[in-house]
Amino acid sequence: MNDKIQQLEQLARQLEPPQQQRDSWNAEVQAYADDFINHIEALKAYDEPPTDGQLSLAIEEEGKPMEQLLAEIRSKVDRAGINPASGGHLGYVPGGGVFPAALGDYLAAVTNRYAGLFFANPGAVRIENELIRWMCELMGYPKGSLGNLASGGSIANLIAITTARDFRGIKAAKVAKAVVYLTGQAHHCVQKALRIAGLGEAIIRYIPTDEYFRMDTKRLHQQLEMDRFQGLEPFMVVGSAGTTDTGAIDPLDEIANLSEQFGLWFHVDAAYGGFFLLVDELKDKFRGIGRSDSVAIDPHKGLFLPYGLGAVLIKNVQAQYDSHYYKANYMQDAQQDWEEASPADLSPELTKHFRGLRMWAPLQLFGLKPFRAALEEKVMLCRYFYQKAQESGFEVGPDPDLSIMIFRYRTEAQNSTRFNERLVEYVRRDGRVFLSSTTIDGKYWIRLAVLSFRTHIREIELCLEILKTAVQQVEQEQAVTRK
Repeated sequence: MNDKIQQLEQLARQLEPPQQQRDSWNAEVQAYADDFINHIEALKAYDEPPTDGQLSLAIEEEGKPMEQLLAEIRSKVDRAGINPASGGHLGYVPGGGVFPAALGDYLAAVTNRYAGLFFANPGAVRIENELIRWMCELMGYPKGSLGNLASGGSIANLIAITTARDFRGIKAAKVAKAVVYLTGQAHHCVQKALRIAGLGEAIIRYIPTDEYFRMDTKRLHQQLEMDRFQGLEPFMVVGSAGTTDTGAIDPLDEIANLSEQFGLWFHVDAAYGGFFLLVDELKDKFRGIGRSDSVAIDPHKGLFLPYGLGAVLIKNVQAQYDSHYYKANYMQDAQQDWEEASPADLSPELTKHFRGLRMWAPLQLFGLKPFRAALEEKVMLCRYFYQKAQESGFEVGPDPDLSIMIFRYRTEAQNSTRFNERLVEYVRRDGRVFLSSTTIDGKYWIRLAVLSFRTHIREIELCLEILKTAVQQVEQEQAVTRK
């Protein structure tokens, strides 16, 4: 048996490569990353997928050289579809991926520190909780508030909704009469979270919006009165601080007033917009957010971090704990009264990557000043596009609250949708910038979302130039068709 164990050990030790091998791999990966970043402005924001995009490297008994892996990534991963690292990514809500975040992820992966329990790694838990407390302070939450670093806004919203459900005592027998209030502009992950949280049979009231796509609080008030009169149980309202379609911010202070009056849990989805609170000029738009019970906010959007880092902030930490804590016999050593709350006790996750290091490292290395400047720049770039698009014959939606806006080219009503669809198709084929579209109240709109830290005036001017050419091209094609 000893001989067999020693043979297996020799093979297993390949998983611990010597420094010479690590140096070689590090150098190759660093060269690839440097080449990607150094040439990012020349890379397309959207590349049509290749005709043969199937992966060519199988999982086999023997390993392969790093050079072969990087070649596969270059040809099959980093050159097809949307390039979220590009400053030309103006379609969905981009964030980018500031470089120190990758260093934080690298260190977190190499050291493999477990960030779920204070017992397992006090330092990692302290870092993550301090990041959450800083975000709570930014929202105007009182001391003692906390939350959780999640994978994104979807899980953040799920944690908040689950906490609200339990705190308000919405048991199975009450679900059919429980009422949740939001608008049609709320992100679809909210409805998804409601279903996953066992509230699929609850009543969802879609409150109308005003001409700025913000919740109409007068209609909310009327609906609350009506539902209470009918013996239903209003228990939660979801406001948006930066909708995905238009970037609109609901009247949070007015919603907070009604939440207090009717005893609602007030949750704010600020996944996209929350970090614009760092910009002094915009703080007034968020008035009332500090009066909410919970907030979802995504550092991988407004702090330009790589995908995989959202956050939920909750005032009532005990309620969050009551919803998510579970005791296991084999973990009795960890179940003591520690000085910090453990993330695993405040979320569905037990296995927890030290994802906070990707946020902590950039904030420490850069400080807040460049993040504030970048966010303010994105707002100004959106306003600039809003003005220039109108000068070029485009119809626009409401003045942008933040850095998202909608627009479409003015043409015959019966031809409007197809004309603007072809504009989006032209932009996608060109590939230098990427725009997306949406449909609101039956009308087709093109969306501009300015949030990549690499998006500057150059990319906005380029987008305007491409759209001008696209309009000319589509008009020429239509003229030929009419002939």
